Amino acid sequence: MAEKATLQAVKKALEKSKKRNFVEAVDISINLKDIDLSVPKNRIVDDVILPNGRGRAIKICVIGGSELVQKAKSVADRVLTADELGKIADDKKEAKKMAAQFDYFIAEASLMPVVGKRLGIVLAPRGKMPRPIQPGADPKPIIENLRKTVTVRSKDHKTFHAPVGTAAMTPEQIAENIDMILKRLTTKLERGTMNIGSVFVKTTMGPAERIM
Repeated sequence: MAEKATLQAVKKALEKSKKRNFVEAVDISINLKDIDLSVPKNRIVDDVILPNGRGRAIKICVIGGSELVQKAKSVADRVLTADELGKIADDKKEAKKMAAQFDYFIAEASLMPVVGKRLGIVLAPRGKMPRPIQPGADPKPIIENLRKTVTVRSKDHKTFHAPVGTAAMTPEQIAENIDMILKRLTTKLERGTMNIGSVFVKTTMGPAERIM
């Protein structure tokens, strides 16, 4: 069950958002305080599995050997062999297009150095370096979790954003997603909630409502 303050803020944000001819995303804005993010260990990078998913299709690309590619064909949005990876990496335009097209990448552990060398320049700045998977492992549970995952990343800024759903979801679903992110965030911060200055929720084009 969502926290009362979270649910009330989400309801207000949805009510105040004008009707659009598209489904708006819902994001939270988190403002940290009393923390030095110029120190790398203080920065937040965390994958959070949302209880109600993202409310939209999350696209996943798998890179691996023939066995992994075969297993991933029915569950991933795209699968690439090492040879196919090389061809894409040689075409900068195609590499950038692929980086923008997929939300997450999974790569066989043995191929991680190759992926880093060939595609790191495109994937790393976007925070999309592949999650490694061991040879012989089943990619299905990993992919299923990633389809419900949001990556919370502060970098070196005290204010950062995270998607928590869409306006097509119920307020309760969105609020539960937000509470999950905030719960995880407090475990990563040295002083927990004391390091959180404020949190706001808003639709893509709607006004922001304060949660805390």
